[in-house]
Amino acid sequence: MANDVARRLAISVQPVPKQDPEERKRNFEETYLGFDLNAARIEASRCIQCPSAPCQEACPVHNDIPGALALLETGDILGAADKFRETSNLPEMCGRLCPQEKLCEGACVVGFAIRPDGRQEPPVTIGKLEAFCTDYQRQQLGGYPMPRYMPEPTGFKVAVIGSGPAGLAVAEQLADKGHSITVYEYWPEPGGVLVYGIPNFKMRKNIVDEYIAHLEAMGVTFICNTYVGRDITIDELFQQGFHAVFIGTGAGVGNEMGIEGEDLEGVYSATEFLVRGNLAPELLPERLRSPLPRMHDVVVIGGGDTSMDCVRTAVRLGAENVTCVYRRTEAEMLGRAEERKNAREEGVRFEMLTLPTRILGNEHGRVRAVECQRMQLGEPDESGRRRPIPVPGSEFLIPADTVVIAIGYGADPVVPQTTSGIRTDRKALIQVDEKGRTTRPGVFAGGDNVNGADLVVTALADGRRAAEAIHEYLMTLPAARR
Repeated sequence: MANDVARRLAISVQPVPKQDPEERKRNFEETYLGFDLNAARIEASRCIQCPSAPCQEACPVHNDIPGALALLETGDILGAADKFRETSNLPEMCGRLCPQEKLCEGACVVGFAIRPDGRQEPPVTIGKLEAFCTDYQRQQLGGYPMPRYMPEPTGFKVAVIGSGPAGLAVAEQLADKGHSITVYEYWPEPGGVLVYGIPNFKMRKNIVDEYIAHLEAMGVTFICNTYVGRDITIDELFQQGFHAVFIGTGAGVGNEMGIEGEDLEGVYSATEFLVRGNLAPELLPERLRSPLPRMHDVVVIGGGDTSMDCVRTAVRLGAENVTCVYRRTEAEMLGRAEERKNAREEGVRFEMLTLPTRILGNEHGRVRAVECQRMQLGEPDESGRRRPIPVPGSEFLIPADTVVIAIGYGADPVVPQTTSGIRTDRKALIQVDEKGRTTRPGVFAGGDNVNGADLVVTALADGRRAAEAIHEYLMTLPAARR
């Protein structure tokens, strides 16, 4: 056993091929090209199969990572993919989008081990292996694997509001139990944040399209261009015969700076900038279908993954100078380090310890510059990060013809405000118990509209947990209600 562990620890990490920066700046294809079979098997063999499996514990959906990698190591790629799918509805997406360095890979013993020669190696590249296995499986099967047996219809109807990660997980889990599922989506196409928030260079859209087709083949119905709370209420859904409702509307309301000049022409919310910059017009509401104007000097305000999506989109749209402005240091940034590395490779400039104080316009009402002030870090605030403090007399200007506000998201209050019996907090986050049950019987919720802006995988975990609770609830209802 000790010899086997030593042998595995001696294997060096396998690099994941990706497009050259100069090439990828000119396209919207995925940055990472992914493993080939040989490299994937070698990388999987770096897993030392530790009995405690801290990687599995660190995964919000508790994927059996050692089990999947053991199968991959032997060449059983389909078996490895099935192992990931046992606990995850979206492994090819999580493999691309999860911050593995803070979750499974962050807990991987291989990354902590000191070899006899004193060498250290990174953890096993779990996320890219997860994506490799499940991509390979879909290619072999011509789509997502269908259940071996479709259940008999139960006669119960469930409405799912929102087709992001939480809503899609609920839809699949409950359809697999024989319930009739209808998903309501605000955008013109299903997929929620996976389509309207994730740029193509991080995840190609056909992965989501194939998954939606898979759910439709399982009997799930999607109704788009529908704003629940305005076009139809939850009360009306119950009146139409639904037995339960799941709210998975996410956190799609962009935060504002509250500074002078945010209303100038050329200032965009992150969502508007991303959807108009990444998606075909026919996938958008009519008000967002016009192309973005040509841009030269772009300033993106914020330090999370969304801000990296925006700066990298701006590069691909032809901007000559792209600057990310963040009021703390890189050590306090919440987004992924690999995304910042990719952005720097593509020519993005970072202004750390910098706070925008106002946005300046020209005589035509269009943005021309961002006035900023240098900051220094003080004592930690309620988030645990050191509070930025202005440095007197340090004001300066950054030229800009385009400014993107990417400072986080909040929950949409419309659904809870138009539904009786649902308790929320002051941020419009829906209050639920440990199973995702709201304070109104028959109404469940999960994902970012419960937790605040968070990860795809945590929303997925919420959806799976809520689906179990919804099924349990439906089974308590008398057959006469079907």
